[in-house]
Amino acid sequence: MSTSGRKPHILSFSWRDFAIFCSLFTSAVLLCILLHKAKSSEGFAYSISILTVLLISRFTTGYLYGTLAAVLSVVVTNYIFTYPYWAVDFTLSGYPLTFLTMLLVSLVTCTMTTKIKKQENLRIEAAREKMKANLLRSVSHDIRTPLTSIIGSTSAMLENPDLPEEDRMLLLGDVKDDAQWLIRVVENLLSITRMGDATTRLVKNPEPAEEILGAVTAKFRKRYPELKVRVSVPEELLFVPMDAVLISQVLSNLMENAVVHGGGHTTEIRVSVRRDGNDALFAVEDNGDGIEQKVLPHLFDGTLAVSSSDTAGSSKRNMGLGLSVCQAIIHAHGGKIEAHNLMGGAEFAFRLPLEQEEEQNA
Repeated sequence: MSTSGRKPHILSFSWRDFAIFCSLFTSAVLLCILLHKAKSSEGFAYSISILTVLLISRFTTGYLYGTLAAVLSVVVTNYIFTYPYWAVDFTLSGYPLTFLTMLLVSLVTCTMTTKIKKQENLRIEAAREKMKANLLRSVSHDIRTPLTSIIGSTSAMLENPDLPEEDRMLLLGDVKDDAQWLIRVVENLLSITRMGDATTRLVKNPEPAEEILGAVTAKFRKRYPELKVRVSVPEELLFVPMDAVLISQVLSNLMENAVVHGGGHTTEIRVSVRRDGNDALFAVEDNGDGIEQKVLPHLFDGTLAVSSSDTAGSSKRNMGLGLSVCQAIIHAHGGKIEAHNLMGGAEFAFRLPLEQEEEQNA
């Protein structure tokens, strides 16, 4: 199977593409035979052949099978389904022009379809490279500051052996917090690297949403026992197709953002999930200071960590990397994520489609 970034080659070959070509071309010929026996007008064969070339060019890699389909479709259509049937006669009036015109149209269709597909692959690759660049900027910012703080705290303890026990414990607490933050940065880095790997296929299994919320909030309460956490789930068990580890990572990131970026005034976090049409709607709300309006448009583009100013001595706890991870994970699940301010606080919400669940229940 070809990767998205590989350039199409006119001689590229794969058994997958060969099977697609044979299936589509054979189906088109059989359909034309049925319509011919039904005494349909001759024009149907031209339309079906062009459609076949378009589909083969769309679902195969490179130019080989599209070009082959273009040539064979013209030959088969003019030989079998055009007068004189089962013969090629270039002496007939208009026959050569019809043959060449159809061949040209088929080749142009093949070329344009393949080029459009190539341009789409290039666009996806460019978006992936942009995400990687933003990731590197966020990681450099997220890692440098806590490492500097750890070095500063440990140096202060080593250089001042007579440091009061209270100050020593305070410095050790800071070191622990910074080390935990670095662990979470690495977890985010591994998650977003996984999402950016073209060879990795996301495996989604129906998971009970309330169990995911329960596990995430239990872990969160251990780290922030002073905060009040409310969980709201539907009465009926809601199964959501997802990668449970990655979605748990998203919820953890959003809950931690609610604490860190609430201006120090966050005392309560509300986590909920409910069915909304064909989606499962997850939400994380807080009663903090909310999000600055100038920051809202850049929450998920990976540039926030670099562009935002360092305030309140919490520059290491920026939202850039964590929310880039959240967006990558949710998009990989076919969902959407958004954020907005409330009357008091902010809300992050994301949707995950329930199509797999619906299909299984059908």
